[in-house]
Amino acid sequence: MEGRFNAPFVNRNFGLEELQMKPIKVFKTNLITISLLSLLSPLSTQVIAQETAQEIEEVVAVGSRLKGSASAVIEERKNQAFVADIMGAEQISRTGDSDAASALRRVTGLSLVNDKFIYVRGLGERYSSVRLNGAQVPSPDLTRNVIPLDIFPSSIIESLAVQKAYSPNMPAAFGGGDVNIRTKSIPNDRVIKLEVGVTHKDTNSTGFVYNGSDDDWLGEDDGLRAMPSTMNAALNKYINGISDISVLNIRDIESKERGEAVSQAEAIAINKTLTKSLHRDFGMVEKDLDPDFGGKLVYGDRFEDLFGFGGSLGFLFSAAYDHEWSHSKGYSAVLSSVDVKPEDCGKSDLECYSARTDKESTKKNVKLNSSLNIGYKLDGHDVNASYMMLRDTEDEASISLYQEPSKSLSIANGEIQRKNLTSFEQRELEVIQFRGTHNIEYDFIKGVGFDWQYTDSTATTDIPSELEITARDRYTDGVYTDTYTSGPLGGDPFLYRFVEMEDKVENFGWNLSKAFYFDSSEVELKGGAYYVDKTREYKTDFFKYRFGPTENIILATNKNEALGIGSIFKDDSRVDNTEIEILFQEPTADDYIAAQKIDAYYGSFDYVYANDWRLSGGLRYEDFRQVALAFSRSVFDAELLNDKLSAEAIQEASVMEDETFGSLSMTYSQPTYQVRAGWGQTIVRPDLRELTPVQYQDPLTDYRTLGNPTLKSSHLDNFDVRVEFYFESGDNFSVGAFYKDIDKPIEAQLNERDGRFTLEFENADSAYVYGLEAEWLVELSSDFLGGAFFTSGNLTVSDSEVEILESARGDLTNLKRRMTGHSKYVANLQLNYDSHNGNHQGSLIYNVFGDRILAAGVNGFDDAYEQPINSLDAVYSYYPTFSTTVTLKVKNLLGQDFEVEQNGALIRSQESAQQVSLDFAVEF
Repeated sequence: MEGRFNAPFVNRNFGLEELQMKPIKVFKTNLITISLLSLLSPLSTQVIAQETAQEIEEVVAVGSRLKGSASAVIEERKNQAFVADIMGAEQISRTGDSDAASALRRVTGLSLVNDKFIYVRGLGERYSSVRLNGAQVPSPDLTRNVIPLDIFPSSIIESLAVQKAYSPNMPAAFGGGDVNIRTKSIPNDRVIKLEVGVTHKDTNSTGFVYNGSDDDWLGEDDGLRAMPSTMNAALNKYINGISDISVLNIRDIESKERGEAVSQAEAIAINKTLTKSLHRDFGMVEKDLDPDFGGKLVYGDRFEDLFGFGGSLGFLFSAAYDHEWSHSKGYSAVLSSVDVKPEDCGKSDLECYSARTDKESTKKNVKLNSSLNIGYKLDGHDVNASYMMLRDTEDEASISLYQEPSKSLSIANGEIQRKNLTSFEQRELEVIQFRGTHNIEYDFIKGVGFDWQYTDSTATTDIPSELEITARDRYTDGVYTDTYTSGPLGGDPFLYRFVEMEDKVENFGWNLSKAFYFDSSEVELKGGAYYVDKTREYKTDFFKYRFGPTENIILATNKNEALGIGSIFKDDSRVDNTEIEILFQEPTADDYIAAQKIDAYYGSFDYVYANDWRLSGGLRYEDFRQVALAFSRSVFDAELLNDKLSAEAIQEASVMEDETFGSLSMTYSQPTYQVRAGWGQTIVRPDLRELTPVQYQDPLTDYRTLGNPTLKSSHLDNFDVRVEFYFESGDNFSVGAFYKDIDKPIEAQLNERDGRFTLEFENADSAYVYGLEAEWLVELSSDFLGGAFFTSGNLTVSDSEVEILESARGDLTNLKRRMTGHSKYVANLQLNYDSHNGNHQGSLIYNVFGDRILAAGVNGFDDAYEQPINSLDAVYSYYPTFSTTVTLKVKNLLGQDFEVEQNGALIRSQESAQQVSLDFAVEF
């Protein structure tokens, strides 16, 4: 069958009369190409129907699962006006990735950090924006605005679209690229799918556990760890400028209320009642860990002409549950000198370090997800309503052993510091979304396309009763003897932390388009608006024990007992018989509130000449307003409140920017290749938490982190060029280049304080990043071992430089260096096999990234570099029947650990598990 079809506007809605007027050139195709194009464009559907009505029975389609799906997304990428990469559901299934984060590291130029965040073209997570079906959604991460991508299970994903060149219909907060997670819509027919699986990890033989609540298996606390109502009442009653539940203040307030002196003993009794109100059974034990397990359910159907109204109505429901364990050992350290010799540094001594922390941690993750999508289609109109709830809870139990010889803390000195931590963090994202696309065919506005979306989403994080115990382990001749704490040690021997965060985002957007046709050209004009209202509230409460000056408490006499010291005060009698006082540890600014509003409008054009040349571009205007205020909700003193919430304070904490951003892209297209070039202006704004002068512990880097209210937005000029080659066999290859010029980039730097690092943020003067990208899909053999072998992959090679002015040097060692988080290379390679009988499918998947700066060095120390990790995974799927699948996955075959080096010596290391999983899926 001969013919050539070119559909530059794959997302446009057209009338049938207009389609019949378009010229059709000639090219060679097959049924797979026809099917793929019909999925991608309403334009292609009608043209193909005309061309193939008489000849369709003569075409024989031969292909493989993955190659077919890869070709489908390649077709979509070909028809994009701007440089983009697409990953479909079948490709995600092929690699065995369980969530969006893991899947995206397979895309050209993307690397995964902390199993949560994506770096695009070597730029940090701040340079990547994430949308859900085109809408902005909030992040349940306490320390970042960017959403952690591991909360999106692959079971709900239809495709992942990564646009690397800016277009005016996208938010201007665009650095390395924009990730659009497109969820599955209503099915064409009834679908019922059930999947179960188990996973074994080699590091999970034993781990630490403690007594939690009855609902922990669901990923939520049943109230066991919640802040007691008696404690809340006390915080509102006992006030001394700020909430103060000390014995001294209780005695003072009670005496004033009663009009008579209250005894010291009575005030102590009230304080001890408050101590007993908190949950005190957090003792850990070591036990065998069960294998990970999980299950998924998908049910959907579609009904034609339901109730006689015409059109089709459908729904898709999905639910998933995963229960995972992760046990690891690692350490972090501070170098003793810039002149250390790496070869002299051992992994279990203090030869090179002034301070070192060895940590062993067990984490239990529960993921519970559900979604419901309802859609209706009629005569060019498509309306969709969806609800999604994603819960990702992490329950951690860990021990950390800290040595610092200069403070006589070392095994050699006979004493080290111990920290036992139990932390239950419940994260949730709830999304309600309405979407519609409309092909308007009324006479006076025929051929107009209109689409819209409204999204209301809320992200919450709750950490109730996190308990960190700081004590001392004693050693005699290098042998452990006991664990103790005492009044003279001071500090925070028992520290409770309660954290709540709520992030709400409401946004609405619409797009209107109209195409005009001429003899040898056509143009689509498009415009739209996008509105965002965002609020975030973050609040914490800290409580600590203070022991009397004569108290000396032996907490444990062996290491197993030392695990259980979180239950030492479980019995009320132990509290009554100990000289102990609970204090409210509330700084004057450890909470914050923030609000953000964006009103955006854009106009664009898409011009095609002679079906070969394409010019696209436009302008976007954004009015951005933001305020982030650090304060304490437990402050009652008028002077303190005025200091934090005065008009002057609000003015200083406010950011108001209204700017226009432009973009332009040109494409030259032929049947076997395309050449693209693009330019765009964008902005990267500081995270809300980075703007608040509040110190917090970053759970991902494990560093103390301090915000900076003076941070400014970074402006980028982006340049891209790419050449794409397509072959009749389905093979394809592309190579591209990019350059980004960044004004005032935000960089992280490490400052050493009290023997430990603090991570802080500063604006550098300027930076740039440039590089080359290549991607391919090539068949190696069409008939070997009863099937087809083919390879797919991508490679990115790049470089960057950031420059800091001498006037802003501070303690920085290097004024010129690579950008934080930038890798000089990222590679993804796949070797794939599909059997001709369709019963077997396999992939060998390799991923690696170059070393990248975790944080800039100070005081003569070099920058800290995260080391490359070579990741090798294998996935095999067996299809015993048409409706059943058995999948075997082996991950991290090379068993490489996470490591950070500074001055050539290791300063951080953490185990990475090797894992084997077996899944079974059946469709009814």
